[in-house]
Amino acid sequence: MRPGIELAEKRVLVVGVARSGVASALFCAQHGARVTATDTEPESKLAEAAAKLRAAGVTLELGAHSPAMFEQQDLIVLSPGVPADLALLATARSKGIPVWSEIELAWRFLRGRLIAITGSNGKTTTTSLIAHILKWAGISTVVGGNIGTPLISLAESTTESTFTVAEVSSFQLETIEAFRPDIALLLNLTPDHLDRHHSLAEYARAKLRIFENQRERDTAILNADDPEVAQRVPTKPGVYWFSRQKHVSAGAYLRDAQIIVRDHGDEEIILRRDEIPLRGDHNVENVLAASIATWLAGAEPAAIAEGIRTFPGVEHRIEFVAEVRGVKFYNDSKATNVDATLKAIAAFDSPLLIILGGRDKGSPYAPLREPLQAHTRAAYLIGEAAEKIAADLDGAVPLVRAETLERAVAQAFEQAKPGDTILLAPACSSFDQFENYEDRGRKFKQLVAELGKHHNGQAAAGASSQAH
Repeated sequence: MRPGIELAEKRVLVVGVARSGVASALFCAQHGARVTATDTEPESKLAEAAAKLRAAGVTLELGAHSPAMFEQQDLIVLSPGVPADLALLATARSKGIPVWSEIELAWRFLRGRLIAITGSNGKTTTTSLIAHILKWAGISTVVGGNIGTPLISLAESTTESTFTVAEVSSFQLETIEAFRPDIALLLNLTPDHLDRHHSLAEYARAKLRIFENQRERDTAILNADDPEVAQRVPTKPGVYWFSRQKHVSAGAYLRDAQIIVRDHGDEEIILRRDEIPLRGDHNVENVLAASIATWLAGAEPAAIAEGIRTFPGVEHRIEFVAEVRGVKFYNDSKATNVDATLKAIAAFDSPLLIILGGRDKGSPYAPLREPLQAHTRAAYLIGEAAEKIAADLDGAVPLVRAETLERAVAQAFEQAKPGDTILLAPACSSFDQFENYEDRGRKFKQLVAELGKHHNGQAAAGASSQAH
């Protein structure tokens, strides 16, 4: 039985008026709470959200946080973008006011079973793939969390037979209390968000909270090939592993180019590796993780296999955009850290021209040197991190300081040869020049579409003049 919370007449402060903050405020207001939403951004930047919240009876404090407001609540719900160590929150905690992330609030109202996925990379693909397989298998499924739809928005649509599949981030896990997935996945651990978590150890602690409240009847699924994950095994839940490199007694692994799921003697062949429609070894790992998760959730092997075969992939994740004049364009705007960019580079055999840069997240870019030397003809640098990237990569590959995405696309295409691939895999967050990685990816696709129209138009004009 999940611990509930009676929201009626409770004083609830929602900190951060972004997507999950708005959803949390609306949910609490609909359940009779007296809700205030606060954000340091002025109302001019939050007009649409502000109008929606006011219409629901939510009080707004915008442009700054009022210290007194934090001390007069029964509950504070924190948006992922707000640091958990904010001084105002420490004061509230000292007065016994609970500070929860939106996923903690949502979990208390969700019905059915929860599969939660975290890790440095691959979360969105694995979350989407698990949900796709379960739906293909005829299992009632909703999907949300850090992937786009706040979990709290799904709570009313769940039943006791529903599987909720949720991507959860370190920012969200920092402020859980009782949040407890039935099946929890940790895909990998590499340095990320060090601008907020300050060290890999602190970042790992936040990620590992996904297992914190699990019990013996729950399940943890971990990457046996990741040394940072393999040394952090939870003790309470039943543990399953996935591996591209070795046999596992309980979990999913690759044997003779086949995906195998195994549970202490019971074994099933799911499908051949070459049937996986996604590029790259990292996506084999994502498929292994999804295979064991959905098998444990009750999907039949044939349904798992067909779900994998029919999976369309995820927007902004090594997404093929177009081919223009023999040059292929791929959008991996979701590669917001160095490890994700390394995986993207490894997914290609053709010569690459790569676009890097954005807002720095505190990790070194030097690990990119050798892969760039081996696979890349040039790197085009954009955004705030350009100079740091240039310093870390100096001499490894020709560097072009393009500054903006528009210039990077134009300059890369100008220098590309037929057979080349232009890859957007920035290794940085997008918040210097874009709203988010989706905005950056859509802009990239728009620029490629404009290139295609221009060059297709030129080709058509040339053919017409020849015909005359």
